[in-house]
Amino acid sequence: MNKVIETEAIAKTYVMGSEQVHALKSISISINRGEYVAFMGPSGSGKSTLMNIVGCLDSPTSGTYILNGKNVSDMTENELAEIRNKEIGFVFQTFNLLPRNTSLDNVALPLIYAGYSKAERNEIALQTLKSVGLGDRAKHKPNELSGGQRQRVAVARALVNNPSILLADEPTGNLDTKTSYEIMDLFDELHQKGNTIILVTHEEDIAKYAHRIVRLRDGLIESDTINPNPTKAKKMAISLEKE
Repeated sequence: MNKVIETEAIAKTYVMGSEQVHALKSISISINRGEYVAFMGPSGSGKSTLMNIVGCLDSPTSGTYILNGKNVSDMTENELAEIRNKEIGFVFQTFNLLPRNTSLDNVALPLIYAGYSKAERNEIALQTLKSVGLGDRAKHKPNELSGGQRQRVAVARALVNNPSILLADEPTGNLDTKTSYEIMDLFDELHQKGNTIILVTHEEDIAKYAHRIVRLRDGLIESDTINPNPTKAKKMAISLEKE
């Protein structure tokens, strides 16, 4: 089975006092294993709501969501938490690292819930840190790292459970231009290794790194197109250094 994500007419309605807000109206989308997809759209388009549902942080009001062959539309909070830990790696704009923990401990955190021993956790976490180029920063705490290094630690933590999907929400939002290119370069490498990546952004130039761009507007899919010429981060970083 090649499809990792399949939604059928999912909708999400929030009740705000006496008003109903239709954040998503009817979204049907499928994403195959190994795809690199960007969810794009202005503020209020529904992209964050769609990300929360795809990431099992929220459930749709109606419609069906199949994740890796499992119907997660009607799961309980506990069931969703278990699916999140097994199937989805999250990368956030604000890194969300524990400030008093080392890089190694931050990366190893999801493995505690997965039931690994401390020795196993440390070994897997160190290998994952090495895979994002930070093997020599295992003992450093977040305040001893640059913004780009912190985001790499966050990426390593997202990858440590070998998830079905890497879900990145505005991953370069707190980074300068050069560091943003380095992080997008890392996503490029991860995609080439076979990871399924969903990037959520409102920035056109960041969305162009993805191989497929899904644009949302007013809770509906406005367009869903293949990007024939994805931006290559290395080229951008090199041209920036020449300036």
